[in-house]
Amino acid sequence: MILHFYFARRFLKFFLSIFTVFALFLGLVDLVEQLRRFDETVSFGQVVQITLLKLPEGLYTILPLVMILATVALCISLARSSELVVSRAAGRSGLAALMGPVGVALALALLAVAMLNPIVAATSKRAADLDEAWRNDSGSVLSIGPEGLWLRQGGPEGQIVIRAARTNPDASVLYDVTFVDYTAEGGPERRIEAEEARLSGGDWLLTKAKQWPLTAGLNPETGSESYDELRLPSTLTQDGIRDRFGEPSAIPVWELPRFIRGLEEAGFSARRHVVWLQMELAQPVFLVAMVLVAAGFTMRPSRLGRTGVAVLSSILLGFGLYYIRNFAQILGENGQLNPIVAAWIPPVASLLLALGLVLQMEEG
Repeated sequence: MILHFYFARRFLKFFLSIFTVFALFLGLVDLVEQLRRFDETVSFGQVVQITLLKLPEGLYTILPLVMILATVALCISLARSSELVVSRAAGRSGLAALMGPVGVALALALLAVAMLNPIVAATSKRAADLDEAWRNDSGSVLSIGPEGLWLRQGGPEGQIVIRAARTNPDASVLYDVTFVDYTAEGGPERRIEAEEARLSGGDWLLTKAKQWPLTAGLNPETGSESYDELRLPSTLTQDGIRDRFGEPSAIPVWELPRFIRGLEEAGFSARRHVVWLQMELAQPVFLVAMVLVAAGFTMRPSRLGRTGVAVLSSILLGFGLYYIRNFAQILGENGQLNPIVAAWIPPVASLLLALGLVLQMEEG
């Protein structure tokens, strides 16, 4: 047990050291990128703020790489000090020696999903809001709740708030929809209700619509007009509406089930978010697999040589498994694979492959 705690402590030390180095590196690279994107109207302090807000998302993305490098550093250090030889001489197999690092990796992975994921969601959302506010004063907003779907489109002439009871899966048609037109000064100008609103050629094409003026001193019903079809200019596009959902990563994992239900009630397809939720739940399995993959190549006596080849092989195999996982995610989002299959099969297969690798390399 003492030996397991010793290996676990060494692994945690290497993990935190590499994690800190990557944090500094990513922060500096992103700071330069943000300085290039913004003009002189945005101060240096604001650029630093948005860089720090984007940093957790980048670190969360590279967790598999950090796991691999921490394991490589641990195994090489143990091999050079002959501690692995002593461990084997004491009757510990290579797989048993990994119990401590694997336990730490699993604990870190669970903490990342349970705690770091909500932090990433909050900071990335705040960074996106600040980026939009500093780059464009009149953006579009989307919100989904129990009362339906809410949109806002903006422009120099004013804002239009849109509420729809539901929509079709590709976000091109809104049903039971209400438009409230606001002037540039902020006051309401008119209200329009329609059975259906369809995006067509840069306009909203309203079917069976009724319009009420909201001018002060005028009876809205007296001045109302009905139309079989009515066109309104739109600054929104079909892709833009879908993009307004944001990345699934911008939603805390604890809130994803409720958000998915809201999407489905509004008529949208929630497959993309379902796949992401399942992938987050499978994340600990994949990170543990990365530890075993790295250990399978580098838990060798240093006298055997070819350490550089072993390190490179572990990193390349880790990247290969990572891209296979991402490819399965794309297939799941496109509907070609079941979300559970797309999210869980690559991590489980990676874990089994890594276990086989360790057993082959260490146990013969």
